[in-house]
Amino acid sequence: MKLDPFYLIVDSADWIERLVPLGVKLVQLRMKDKPAREIHAHVARAKTVCAEHGCQLIINDHWQLAIEEKCDFIHLGQEDLKSADLRAISDAKLKLGISTHDADELAIALSAKPDYVALGPIYPTILKKMKWAPQGLEKIRTWKREIAPLPLVAIGGLNPDRLTGAFESGADSAAVVTDITLNSDPEARTREWLAQTAPWR
Repeated sequence: MKLDPFYLIVDSADWIERLVPLGVKLVQLRMKDKPAREIHAHVARAKTVCAEHGCQLIINDHWQLAIEEKCDFIHLGQEDLKSADLRAISDAKLKLGISTHDADELAIALSAKPDYVALGPIYPTILKKMKWAPQGLEKIRTWKREIAPLPLVAIGGLNPDRLTGAFESGADSAAVVTDITLNSDPEARTREWLAQTAPWR
């Protein structure tokens, strides 16, 4: 399986409606601590926009909802992986991505037979507090050797200036949250990411 090199992560369908039409081909909807009805509504809107623009939609954590809404991709963190029904996910033919931060988590992830593995944080990140130090580019090389031929997603502290290093170290896709959503001009920053990742597309 091949992932687009530009992996956008946002917390609402509003962002998806705003940025996917610019040419984004891979987006994760990551909604935390919201009522189920609200998440359902955002998933429905996100699916519509992504279908119109040929964009792959990945739902974060809410695997039951992803099955109900007939989505085709789910991403699980390690905590959610513990409680997820992997048989139900497989039976629904959902593709699966899993977050990893250390060797133990990588072993757990690979036992679930994912379609891709994410590694982070590569650089310091402001998205959430992490108990792990920044992994750095060498860890990308190590992880890629461990998981090949599965795609590897790099996440954490990435920006357009750091993309070449990530891709040359073995990442197949680079995930971004705050570098775009906290930017004063998210549309312009998205276009910059699209341009910088184009050589790896």
